Amino acid sequence: MVTTHNLGFPRIGAKRELKFALEAYWKGQSSRDELESLGAQLRQRHWINQANLDLVPVGDFAFYDQVLDMSFTLGNLPERVRGFHGDPLDNSFRVARGRSAHGVDHAACCGGVAAGEMTKWFDTNYHYIVPEFSAATEFQLDASRLLAQLAEAKAQGVKAKPVIVGPVTYLALGKARDASDKLALLPRLLPVYATLLDELAAQGVDWVQVDEPLLVTELDADWQHAFNTAYHALKTCRVKLLVTTYFGQLQENMYLAANLPVAGLHVDAIDGRGDVIPLLSMLPPHKVLSLGVINGRNVWKTDLNRALDWLEPLRDRLGARLWIAPSCSLLHVPVDLAGEKKLDAELKSWLAFALQKLHELEVLAVALNMGREWARDALNANRAAVDARRVSPRVHDPMVQAAVARVTRDLGRRHGAYEQRSARQSALLNLPAYPTTTIGSFPQTAEIRHARSEFRAGRLDEAGYRLAMRAEIARSVREQESLGLDVLVHGEAERNDMVEYFGEQLAGYAFSELGWVQSYGSRCVKPPILFGDISRPKAMTVEWIRYAQSLTARPMKGMLTGPVTMLNWSFVRDDQPRSRSCLQLALAIREEVLDLEKAGVRIIQIDEAALREGLPLRRSQWQSYLDWAVESFRIAANGVRDETQIHTHMCYSEFNDILASIAAMDADVITIETSRSDMALLDAFDHFEYPNGIGPGVYDIHSPNIPTQEHIVQLMKKAAERIPARRLWVNPDCGLKTRQWDEVIPALANMVAAARVLRAAL
Repeated sequence: MVTTHNLGFPRIGAKRELKFALEAYWKGQSSRDELESLGAQLRQRHWINQANLDLVPVGDFAFYDQVLDMSFTLGNLPERVRGFHGDPLDNSFRVARGRSAHGVDHAACCGGVAAGEMTKWFDTNYHYIVPEFSAATEFQLDASRLLAQLAEAKAQGVKAKPVIVGPVTYLALGKARDASDKLALLPRLLPVYATLLDELAAQGVDWVQVDEPLLVTELDADWQHAFNTAYHALKTCRVKLLVTTYFGQLQENMYLAANLPVAGLHVDAIDGRGDVIPLLSMLPPHKVLSLGVINGRNVWKTDLNRALDWLEPLRDRLGARLWIAPSCSLLHVPVDLAGEKKLDAELKSWLAFALQKLHELEVLAVALNMGREWARDALNANRAAVDARRVSPRVHDPMVQAAVARVTRDLGRRHGAYEQRSARQSALLNLPAYPTTTIGSFPQTAEIRHARSEFRAGRLDEAGYRLAMRAEIARSVREQESLGLDVLVHGEAERNDMVEYFGEQLAGYAFSELGWVQSYGSRCVKPPILFGDISRPKAMTVEWIRYAQSLTARPMKGMLTGPVTMLNWSFVRDDQPRSRSCLQLALAIREEVLDLEKAGVRIIQIDEAALREGLPLRRSQWQSYLDWAVESFRIAANGVRDETQIHTHMCYSEFNDILASIAAMDADVITIETSRSDMALLDAFDHFEYPNGIGPGVYDIHSPNIPTQEHIVQLMKKAAERIPARRLWVNPDCGLKTRQWDEVIPALANMVAAARVLRAAL
């Protein structure tokens, strides 16, 4: 019989219950017991949702993120939080966001601490807190969190499969704070893993899922050796290990993965299907092969009949050694399609969220174990939906396809070189040295959210909604002028999300009501669904920006989301290359850029926060992606005159290894996140002479901590050691929509004051 299992379940709840519980706790509005109770309720509900599986993940639930939880399980706490009172959960919040709950931290002697660095989980939009290492790092097991969740699951009769981050991937994800070699820590780390596995065995655990997605990346000989070292050291543990890979192909790591001394191997048969047949000849005859046959990262229905055509011969060959699962954790998709009441029936019939994906898995298992006849009705309904989507006229627009066919490279070229453009822009804008600005959004207040909710519910008419948004825009402009910022933004009061807002105004997009996925901590996003060819029926931002500019004599930035970020932060159609969808988006954004310029907007920011996120996990495939991604940005941005200043923004990723491609975007100014790394992200500028303007972020907007004037000056002085002061801007790391005004105003006041100090020093 084929075994079914899951790699992980969305932890936020179908209605974002975890988000609201976390934020209430952090504000001191609810108790620790209430937060813990909500977590237990979610775990119980999610285990019930997965009850039909043969094995259910336990330990995939986290109050912030699973990598941070693994750091605490391994006793790898940053030194700066070890002296705080309270329990591990409060300390984990301190590492994640600089402080824990309002009441807890105010009772402590030291208040906030520096938050841990945050970056993207492989090539997804999920973020994790980066483990910190040094040559002196020691590890000490604290399995209490995992054992407590395991005890809960056993009490509920769950067929539990504990989930942990594997030792080699854990080391690779971390960052050494000195010049030490991370792999030198492996001999200290492995005994802690061995003890953890033995403790799980003592609780009656049979299988443990050990996530090692690092295996789908390019590994040098040392890291390949580390895998062999690690799993030979763990092979005597009294549990069966399922080493789990996802997000790509094993390729040259295939033999290594197949022959690790473990009981089973999971591979991503969506992104890495080409690995499967070669693996069969390498896999020892006793080893389980788990195939990720349901896409855990996208929302389209699986073609179940085609999947069975492929799986049935594998079942015949492997027998009970064949397991099936989603390709990766379902963390990356929404919880339940059944809650969507406004999606039209045709489009809804093409989709599957987490619960529907588990049902697809059940249908495959019935067909494989008992024969297709036992799943005939489900398979026929699936075929009808898949075929309908394939031929739907809603998906294909001949006019968009003709516009794409007319694209030439000249569309992506500015008229003058940067130095020429910069001189003209300086004469027009007349900005001081170290000009100050923000990234775009200001706090989404309760008033904004209430007005948006009332408008969507039909209780506030369009005229009333527009008046409410104009009032918020006016407030943002007044506050910025009072603070003394040099380049203003309109605050984005009218925008629900930087991608969703634009997608709602583009043909080819659809939207869910409850399609939330976790980005980090309590931050959730609702990716739009890119189902067809993209076009822009009308201007999307011009009226709002023109109104904001009418309120001030200072330059007002037009704010747009770039085509690559629109692509990477959407659930994208899978029936054509991503590069083609991105080019369609670029043409739509280009029209908006040109309309803003016609409206008199002299600075236009086109955010590409997700540029690096879309990189293939293998460096050998980077250039192909970067070529079409950078060209898409250039086509969107570069139809303007030299006098119009183009900005872009990127955040919470490592940029050092793609600086040449970022420079090739040829934006006049780029703003990037650097505060959490203490400007370490600028180290690459020691070896790469970035040619254009740059604003290294000095205010970590994902922490409630308020940066001091002195700290900002210190950060900018570090930046000026690498980049000429005349090309430096001063700005936060990211948009301010998630912060409160009482945090934003003092932080920005300190930022403006720091810029004045820096100018005086010149």
